[in-house]
Amino acid sequence: MDIFSVFTLCGGLAFFLYGMTTMSKSLEKMAGGKLEQLLKRMTSNPFKSLLLGAGITIAIQSSSAMTVMLVGLVNSGVMTLDQTVGIIMGSNIGTTLTAWILSLTGLESESLLINMAKPENFSPILALIGVILIMGSKKQRRRDIGRIMVGFAILMYGMELMKDSVSPLADMPQFSQMLTAFTNPLLGVAVGAIFTGVIQSSAASVGILQALALTGSITYGMAIPIIMGQNIGTCVTALISSIGVNRNAKQVAAIHISFNVIGTAVCLVLFYGGGLFIEMPFMDLPVGAMGIAGCHSIFNILTTALLLPFSRQLEKLAKKMVKDEDKTQEFAFLDPLLLRTPAVAIAECVSMTNRMGELARETLNLALEQLDHYTEARETAIAENEDKLDIYEDRLGRYLVKISQKGASADNIRTVSRLLHSIGDFERIGDHAVNLQESARELHEKDLHFSEKANEELQVVFSALTKIVNRSFDAFINDDVDKARRVEVLEEAIDGLIEEMRSRHIIRLQTGECTIQLGFVLNDLLANLERVSDHCSNIAISVIQEKTHGFNPHVYTHDIKQETGFTTDLAKAQETFRLP
Repeated sequence: MDIFSVFTLCGGLAFFLYGMTTMSKSLEKMAGGKLEQLLKRMTSNPFKSLLLGAGITIAIQSSSAMTVMLVGLVNSGVMTLDQTVGIIMGSNIGTTLTAWILSLTGLESESLLINMAKPENFSPILALIGVILIMGSKKQRRRDIGRIMVGFAILMYGMELMKDSVSPLADMPQFSQMLTAFTNPLLGVAVGAIFTGVIQSSAASVGILQALALTGSITYGMAIPIIMGQNIGTCVTALISSIGVNRNAKQVAAIHISFNVIGTAVCLVLFYGGGLFIEMPFMDLPVGAMGIAGCHSIFNILTTALLLPFSRQLEKLAKKMVKDEDKTQEFAFLDPLLLRTPAVAIAECVSMTNRMGELARETLNLALEQLDHYTEARETAIAENEDKLDIYEDRLGRYLVKISQKGASADNIRTVSRLLHSIGDFERIGDHAVNLQESARELHEKDLHFSEKANEELQVVFSALTKIVNRSFDAFINDDVDKARRVEVLEEAIDGLIEEMRSRHIIRLQTGECTIQLGFVLNDLLANLERVSDHCSNIAISVIQEKTHGFNPHVYTHDIKQETGFTTDLAKAQETFRLP
């Protein structure tokens, strides 16, 4: 083996890692927000979490990406620590699929069918199909499928390069002498852990071990400790991702590390302790690529079976390893780690924006209650909510801009656009709620009271406003286009109500039923109510815009008012919300 073989080995590793990354990212993008939804729904017990972790890791072909995602979701307050234990265990099982796919490179047969099952034989065809899909398809989903195929082909090409580069080692006596050092299991564990930690990919580490096994120089006794160590080395990614996150997120990394370290220690004791009493002749036999895949799977399944009943104890251990911080933290927000999986990040932004909308609705309702019955406690709550809405707008806005720069799909970009438009409207509704609260305080402090007629008219406007807020917010949260299309009718009806109230107020001023001072307060109230209605219309339009290509909001608001159905619905709304 010369220097050029070393270059080939390094190049093969580079192709392998690049192909794995490309395939993993495309699989994550295709899975989209479904990953995030599954993670939150199917974590009611450790067994479900185990299956979920294995399934998602098989789907995205990366246990590291799974762990980083968990750290981000816990740091964002989306998931709790206990929900992650089973998923982490399951991801260790899911990652073994890669080793089985790679083991097919060792198949030897004259059968055409079996030879076609070898990845190096069918991966060039996948690469060709993938390139055609990437270059020729206009649909993002097909291009993502193409990238998965090309990523897999590059991965297998890297595996072939590594296999060819190490094949001369079989004839080198120095290599055989060096391997005798690996009969020490602790050294094998250390080498597996360090190498996997450096390249941050257990799949690549297992792939190199399988390539070396094809030389016929690696025995089961050498391979098993290295495989155990590889599971410890893969924790490096979780460790790095936990830097700068909150206590709970650090505990996720602690669970991952303790699970793999304890599992390795227990298996070492059981396996080599049992070897003192039970003869294991296979330990000196050469191991093939499939043998390594089998050992990898058995070790991970056995480790999970041993430690799954002790999920609570692992959680307690993680809490002892990462102690409570004596700092008061503000409410959790989206973690930058989620940006590595844009689809999951967008799904969480949708959830966060929905929470912002609910907070804006609550704040407005509190302000309307203040106008009926003023309390200082309610005033404090409104001020606190408005501060939170400002934080939501600022952080969500910056976070959404970052997502749009991460190469999200066209559908996801439209969702980002809807959220960016709406967070400003939610925040402004909070501002108008504060303005309404200030009007309520002025009325309370100066002991001012509207006339009975003015109060009755305001109650009608409040009812109409509550209706449009509920309709537009529900349309946004449920992504309901039909409900969103019925918002504009209410907006038009509220404009008419407010215009009529202003006209009636002028008449009351002229007859002396109302004062100038009350008139100023009423005018401020009506202006804020009208602006809230306008923002509700904007929110509804953003929902329609996401689902309609080439949508022009100005044309929409003009055209919808020309429709016959709009006129009929407007007449019904005006009849429902008629001033007394």
